[in-house]
Amino acid sequence: MSILDSLPDEPEEDPSPESSNLSHQLEPQKQLKHSQLKVETPLRMVETAFLASTASLIWFINFYFPFGPVLRIFFPVPIALVYLRWGKRAAWMAAITSGLLLAVLMGPVRSMLFVMPFGLMGVLLGATWHRRVPWIASITLGMLLGTLGVFFRLWLLSVLSGEDLWVYVINQVTEIIEWLFLKLQILATPSVFFIQVGAMLLIAFNNLIYLFVVHLVAWLLLDRLGNPIPRPPRWVQVLMDYEG
Repeated sequence: MSILDSLPDEPEEDPSPESSNLSHQLEPQKQLKHSQLKVETPLRMVETAFLASTASLIWFINFYFPFGPVLRIFFPVPIALVYLRWGKRAAWMAAITSGLLLAVLMGPVRSMLFVMPFGLMGVLLGATWHRRVPWIASITLGMLLGTLGVFFRLWLLSVLSGEDLWVYVINQVTEIIEWLFLKLQILATPSVFFIQVGAMLLIAFNNLIYLFVVHLVAWLLLDRLGNPIPRPPRWVQVLMDYEG
């Protein structure tokens, strides 16, 4: 066998000029996509980490230096912004990262009180805003999650303290209902079932107002950040004198 016979066969060149032109056209596109992926990957990681730490910092400051309801409005907004900018996976990573950071700073119990409901609420609001769901639907879903979060907090703190905190809530609601009965001159004593239903409705109404304010703040804020949420009902735009 000669040396020439042992050499590997060279690939045959495609004589057609169309295939060579097509390959030359596809090569810059592949390089452009590759460079975009190189830029987007670290940017996604940095923004997710930054917004997750922002959500944790807002909760941390509000816990030790409460400013009333001001900072509470922004609890789910950073995680929702992550969803709007980078999608579902990044939002879940932001919620988990916020929980882990708060677990290191404040302990696992207070970390869980943030994740449920505010971490999950950020993911939920981001998903509904990304899909352009109307306000009535996103506020209702957020209200249900917030109500579950209140009951989760009462259950967890009751287990840790060894006392039934739901009884404390019932006592507060009983005083409110008795005061209303007195003002309305209703000569009756509210039943236990009526008081419990009133307590649940009061918690749901409180979360309804909270979610409406969160939507209002996010509408005004995220528009200026280039990540707008769905438009509110017309009466809200007229009330706020806002056109957009």
